[in-house]
Amino acid sequence: MPRTQPVASPGCGAAIVEHGGRIAAHGLARSREVAACLADPAWMAALRGRRLATLATPRGRFLVLLMPLDGADLVVFSEPPGDAVLEFVAAVDFAWDIIEHVVTDPFDAMTVVDDQARVAYISPVHEAFFGLDRGGGIGRPVREVIENTRLDRVLATGRPEIGEIQRMRGAERVVSRIPITRDGRVVGAIGRVMFKGPQQVEALARHVNALQREVDFYRREAAALRGDAVGSLDDIVGESAAIRRLKRDIAKVAPLDVPVLIHGESGTGKELVARALHALSPRRAAALVAVNGAALPASLVESELFGYAPGAFTGADRKGRKGRFEQAAGGTILLDEIGEMPPETQAKLLRVVQEGTVERVGGEAPLPVDFRLVSATHCDLKRMVAEGRFRLDLFYRISPVVIEVPGLAERREDIPLLARHFLHELAQRHRRPEPELDPAAEALLRQADWPGNVRELRHAVERALIFAEGERLTPAAFPDVAAGPARPRPAAEPQGARLADSMAALEGTKIREAMQRNRGNKKRVAAELGISRTYLYKRLAEIDA
Repeated sequence: MPRTQPVASPGCGAAIVEHGGRIAAHGLARSREVAACLADPAWMAALRGRRLATLATPRGRFLVLLMPLDGADLVVFSEPPGDAVLEFVAAVDFAWDIIEHVVTDPFDAMTVVDDQARVAYISPVHEAFFGLDRGGGIGRPVREVIENTRLDRVLATGRPEIGEIQRMRGAERVVSRIPITRDGRVVGAIGRVMFKGPQQVEALARHVNALQREVDFYRREAAALRGDAVGSLDDIVGESAAIRRLKRDIAKVAPLDVPVLIHGESGTGKELVARALHALSPRRAAALVAVNGAALPASLVESELFGYAPGAFTGADRKGRKGRFEQAAGGTILLDEIGEMPPETQAKLLRVVQEGTVERVGGEAPLPVDFRLVSATHCDLKRMVAEGRFRLDLFYRISPVVIEVPGLAERREDIPLLARHFLHELAQRHRRPEPELDPAAEALLRQADWPGNVRELRHAVERALIFAEGERLTPAAFPDVAAGPARPRPAAEPQGARLADSMAALEGTKIREAMQRNRGNKKRVAAELGISRTYLYKRLAEIDA
């Protein structure tokens, strides 16, 4: 397009041009030089082809916009925009087409809000997605139009949010939110959503979740092959004073190569504490080997812990086998439920701890081992020592440092955070949409008593997720959670009653209650209680006997 000569007209204007010549003009369009351009058929033909162009004047370059009318054209001259806009329009003949594509792209929907967080523009594909009539969202507060939006937050902070996940109409979508500024002031914001609709986003989410699960699996496998510990303080979810104190204690003790006893009620997360101790210790490059003392059959305790020599007994591996202490060489061994170990095993364990050697079953000489001992129990070991059920010398050896893990009743403020954490984790595992937690349900969970602690809370959240209907978990999703701290606990046992008998009675009560709730459906009972169906059948036979 030709450049005009200097003009003294105002820096904006408009003209209506018939194909035979100009019929009306205002501002800049009234100048002689611009009028000559408007009367030039070649100049007008080029402008009709581009729709958007630039015009150079002594006052600067101006944007020129052509809008076709019936038998005429409306030509508008704007105030000078930024240099980048001018360069873009001047260099790209199809600048108008690009702008039209951007605002109507079916695969990258756009929403524009003004400085009051009202919708100024919303892409047609987005209107269809939200079930809006054409222009039905214009002028409304953006929070009334778009579910879970943060455009108003971006307006307030002036900080962009790029590549965030936003849940809309039951699907997770990838969004970017960008504030728009003029002369240092935020004048609006733009939100862009990737992909056309929920089908593509759900497919992407499923694919990403599947890949994430695979990556997590291979990370765990690689860590196991390297002997790395999987765990850190971040795995211990909570912000209460009790949890902050627990994390401080772990951070102080972890670097010290001393035995640690972790004490806490069942279901409080003692193994997470052990993993964090190992992950923060100088031994983190070696293995963390966990042994559940309550789950080992009495006949296999010694061979599992200490290993066995070649040909030690019938059916033994001819090459022999390393025990758990040898497997933990250079690393950490976790003896979980150490209070359940039989007295004869306690004596041999004491020797290992005192002398730093193990003697394999059937072996002829002790083997030196280097490990850090971490023990865990829900039992009152001091009481067990007084009753002669746990060795005093072993107790002193394993407990120079004791870490107490708080029960859920001591950290009720963490319950909503834990519930949302479990919802997110379990939704990914079960490939289900992640529902929201209704405030009323959150209050119910906070008020409930949790004798099973974090483990019981997790099971309750998982049951609610599996049987959830809709996008929000209300109190009705937790029918087995009793409100109020007066939830009855099992009756106290007489002084001196055996712990194993008490635990068996409690377990039997839980199983009977679960059978009633699930109307005898053993598959659901096993899933609810987190036990195998084989074990359930065994316990039912004992209960009915």
